[in-house]
Parts: sequence; C-alpha cells; structure tokens
Amino acid sequence: MGIWSTRHNSSRYLNRELSLLEFQRRVLEEAEDERNPLLERVKFLAIFGSNMDEFFMVRVSGIREQIEAQLHQVSPDGLTLHEQMAAIRRLSLELYQRALQCFHRQLLPQLRQASIQLLDYDHLTPGQRKQADQYFHEFVYPVLTPLALDPGHPFPHISNLSLNLAVIIRDSKGNERFARVKVPNILPRLVPVKAAARKRAAGEATPSSHCFTWLEQVIAANLDDLFPGMQVVAVHPFRVIRDADIEIRELEADDLLETIQQTLHQRKFGSVVQLATCEEMPTLVRNLLMQNMELYPTDVYTLGHPLGLSDLMQLYESVPRPDLKFTPYRPAVPVELRNLSGDRSIFDAIREHNILLHHPYDSFDPVVEFLRAAARDPQVLAIKQTLYRVGKQAPVVQALLEAAEHGKQVAVLVELKARFDEESNIGWARALEQAGVHVVYGLVGLKTHCKVAMVVRQEGARIRRYVHLSTGNYNATTARIYEDIGMFTCDEDIGADATDLFNYLTGYSNKREYRKLLVAPVNLRQRMRELIQKHIDLAAAGRPAHLIFKMNSLVDTEMIDLLYEASRAGVRVDLLVRGICCLRPGVKDLSENITVTSIVGRYLEHSRIYYFWSPLGEEVYLGSADLMPRNLDHRVEVVFPVERQEHIRYLRDRVLETYLRDNRRARRMMPDGTYQRLFPQNGEPAIDAQETLMRR
Repeated sequence: MGIWSTRHNSSRYLNRELSLLEFQRRVLEEAEDERNPLLERVKFLAIFGSNMDEFFMVRVSGIREQIEAQLHQVSPDGLTLHEQMAAIRRLSLELYQRALQCFHRQLLPQLRQASIQLLDYDHLTPGQRKQADQYFHEFVYPVLTPLALDPGHPFPHISNLSLNLAVIIRDSKGNERFARVKVPNILPRLVPVKAAARKRAAGEATPSSHCFTWLEQVIAANLDDLFPGMQVVAVHPFRVIRDADIEIRELEADDLLETIQQTLHQRKFGSVVQLATCEEMPTLVRNLLMQNMELYPTDVYTLGHPLGLSDLMQLYESVPRPDLKFTPYRPAVPVELRNLSGDRSIFDAIREHNILLHHPYDSFDPVVEFLRAAARDPQVLAIKQTLYRVGKQAPVVQALLEAAEHGKQVAVLVELKARFDEESNIGWARALEQAGVHVVYGLVGLKTHCKVAMVVRQEGARIRRYVHLSTGNYNATTARIYEDIGMFTCDEDIGADATDLFNYLTGYSNKREYRKLLVAPVNLRQRMRELIQKHIDLAAAGRPAHLIFKMNSLVDTEMIDLLYEASRAGVRVDLLVRGICCLRPGVKDLSENITVTSIVGRYLEHSRIYYFWSPLGEEVYLGSADLMPRNLDHRVEVVFPVERQEHIRYLRDRVLETYLRDNRRARRMMPDGTYQRLFPQNGEPAIDAQETLMRR
C-alpha cells in the first residue's frame, strides 16, 4: 500500500510527514543490512531512534498544535490534520516494532557471537549482579530522587526524552502508592559488568569480551533501598517525548540572544507528544500517566524493551572493536592545496583558479587553514562569516577569535535559531563578542542558513576578496561524516555579491540584484523557475534537455509542478533526494520522464547540486537550499555557480553519474511513494557510490 491519500491532490503530491517516515524506514534498513559491519548496524539503529525522537518533537508536535488551535488545514496531498496524525501513528508503530525485531532477532544474537553481550539484570550471574549492585550504591543511588504522588506531592514534571520508572509501592497498612523514579541521563544507560567466563573450542579466536546490563533494570532491582519499610509491588519503565519546536517571538524581542536563552528553558516544559510504555504496564498505571500528562490514547505507544533506541549509540562509541566498524577513511587534500609554505600561501593557490572540496572525501582542514591563514596574514583586513551549526569543538570559531586578537576586523552572523544547536551557538556568540568580534544574530523572521566566509585582503594598491561557499556547515566534526561540497574562489563578481550579502545580513541593505549568486528569499525561487522553464521551452521545441537535481528534500509544490511540466515536455529529470520527496515519479501523463533515487549509506548525503544540460551548454549550481518553501521563502540561502570546466566534469561524470548508477545503497521511488532497493542485475558490477568516491 502506498503512503499517499486517496484524495484528488494525492495524484500529484505525496504527504510530507509520511515521506519523512519513509526515510526513517531507509535508515532502519541499514541496521538490518548484514552487508554493514555489526556495530555500524547498531549505530544505524541508534540514529533511527534519534530521528524518530526529533520527528515527534518537531513534526508531530506541530500538527498537534494546529489541531488544538482548531485549525482546519489540509496538506497538499489532501489529508486533514486528524488523518495525518492517524497515518503517522500507524506507520510509526510499524517502524518501531520492526526496529525492536531487528534489535532482538538480529543484532543481539550476532553481538553475542562477537563476544558483546547486553544482558537483562535477571540473566546476570551472581558475580555480575554483585558488580551491578555495587555500581548502583556507589554511583546511582546518590543521584536518584524518588518522587511520590499523593495529596501532599503533586505529579512530578517528566522531562523531555527522559526514561522513568513508574513504581507501585505498598505500605505496612496495605495501601498502595505511586512513585516516579527518573533514570538519570547523566549516567551511561549501559552499565558494564565483567563478562562471564566461557569454554572455548580449540583454536577459537578470543576477542576481548564486553558485557553490559541496563541501568533502569539495575535501579529497579535495588528499589528497596529507595523505599525502606515499603514493599515494592511493581516497576514499569516509560519514556516521554515533549514538544521541542520552540517559538521565538522575534518582533517583540529587544535582545534576541537573551530571548532565545529564555525560550530554551521553555523547551523542557513543552506539552507531551508521546508516552512510550512496555506491554506489561497495567491499564491503571497507564491511565494515571495519561491523565496527569493530559494525553489521548493515541499519544501512547506500547512498544517493548528497550525504550529509547538512541541510547544504543553508547555501545558503538564505547566498544573498541574496529573489526566491527567501517574501515577508517583518511580524507585527501586537493593537489592545489598541498605543500603550502611561506613562499606559496592558500591565497596564492586560490588566485590561480577556483578550488573545489568534496567532503568527507576531501579534508576539511583547508577550510580551517583558510581562516587561520587569514587571522595571521598582515595583509588581511577583514573576515566575514556566517555560522549555523559549528558544534562544541569549533576550530573555525577558534580561528575567528585568533583573527580578532590580531586586530582583524571580524564580523560574524551566528544563527541562534538553528534548532537544537541554540545553546552551543549562544556560547560561541558570547565568546566572539568578548573577543571584540562584531556579532549579529540574523534577520527578523528569517533563519540564516547560507554557508559563506569572506576574507578581505589588501594586495598592493588593490583589495581582493577571497570567498569560501559551501553546501554544509562550518563544523569540523560533521565534515567527516556528512557529504558536502565547498568552493574557494576570488572571482570578482562573487566577491562583490558576498559583500552585498553581508551588508544585507548585518545592516539595512535591500539589495535585490546579485551578479552570480542565487540568494533566498531574494532571487533564488525566481532564478530556479527561470532555469527550469528554459529547459522546458527547449524540450517543447524538440531539443533534448536533462536535469539532475541532488538535494535533501523536495517539498515545494511550485517546483514540483515545474518538474512535472518539464517531464511532460520531454525533459529527462533525474532526482537524487535523500529524505522527503513529495513528487510522485513515473506516473503516466504526469511524470513518466522523472526518476527519484535515495541513497542512504555510511555518510549522510547533504550536498545540493542543481545540474542543467541542453545543447546550448551546461550549468551547475551548488548551495545550502533544498526545494522547500522554508528554504526558498523563509531562510537566507545561497546557491552558487560552478564555472570551471574541470569541476563541472567532476560533478557530472564522477559524482552525479556515480550516484545514478549506484546499486548497493540506492533505493528507487515507486509511483505510490514506496521505495525499492536496487541490486546488481544480470552480472553488472556492484556500485556503491560512496565507496567509489573514497577510492577515486
């Protein structure tokens, strides 16, 4: 059965939320895929759990708010809000159950064979229980706070993403009471215990053993110490997900940074959007939780152990078994940037020609070195940069701080509204301000999502601007696991455009025309419309035309309709869409010339590439924007042209063509919105696009 509704608009559009859940299915498939190393499969399962948490915190909470406001919106595919919620619940339950089956039936037995055990407390040996109990008394017991529920103790606040124990206790008079114990998230969910000795066959390899039990079970086994003089009748784990999509009232804020700090506090108290329990929880306890958290039965997800699959990331990170992980990859440095010295700087290399960096296959170090060199170069006058997600360890920010110390004029736009990175960004904004950097927080009503860094350098009697543009964040950590593309250039038109862009971001410029850059919300939608329409017109005139778009998400109905028009005109359209895709490919008289492919693999496909071909020539654009209303209309985005022929050939022949030929990690979308995994056919070679790019 497809994921689209039966209404009229469903013939044109797929549902956004259900399409996002289908992406989570593809992530889950990587956990199920035995071609992946075992601990990498555990990691994919943890990523699936984390993604589902965010889906409920942001997407489901948004629909709930609309329902509670008694809005009557209908999605582009024709579903009402209530119909979307019902469909989300059905598909989510299916995915959760499939994930737990993967964990119990596939991963646990194979981990056991690899001498890695995750044991229930009841299955521990007496010696292991002694270790676990000792750990409880030394490290866990001091931080636990049991909270009772009675007329003198109101129902306690249950924090977002918290794992809890619902405890039923009985006093000496036979009266039963309810208490809640939070499983502390400051301690590891998996408690290590010494592995039990086992007999080995002659000649059997003996990898080091790793054994863990579950923190919540260790706590449950020792609850008598928390409730002395009481009888613990029953213990039932539950987990809560709250609305975390905070609303920031920018127009009423005198100080945006202070306002966001205050708003972050509110995230902890958002309404509950999911209560996850195990099947063993009695109806009475479940009803008690529902009543006090003001939940409907449809908000309760009866799953199974373990609740909170995202915590399995601890296993991946803590077990030193490289044989069960992907082989480490060492990124390359482009030949133009090797062996730089005092005689030849990175600025000399950029002046020779534009330089393309394809992460993670190319190292992110040159980006950091670009900023460090600017900080130390006496000829550099100013540095301007946008920061969206830089992470906790941020060498890029350290380079900017160094530049300020050297007396450079440094201006940085820190996007405080980058969801779930607000706290980190606030910290960096404070540090930059204290160093004397000019820090701004973006435009009212718009997120600044573009990735641009500009260095202004005096060279003799002239000023030259060096610009780095990218599809991804200035985050040295994610640059090793996200696929992104960046470009160094000192093209005068791009430099002038970057200057106009920063004036737009930091001042009151209302610049409407750019020389080469496509900037949202200024001219990006218009230029994309014109570029697609140009190829529609060529095809209508009998000329061949081909579009290849690679992006994270395709949601915007105007862009989808243009691609449908292109297909009907005879344009060949190949779409590489990692996540959400609301376009339906392969539909007769609508999208017969459109294919949609999704690749999920070792690296998160994150670059956006827009390739246009006709007999008149090729045009290639890279950037930070997906074809979504939020990117085209409600964010500051930059899409930039690739003009060096060598780079165009690389992107077309080595990157896009390899993705389109992938038959190991690729899934092809069907007209009903489902995906079919591709496999080599009739003796054709197996092609993994990411592996191919690593071997280039």
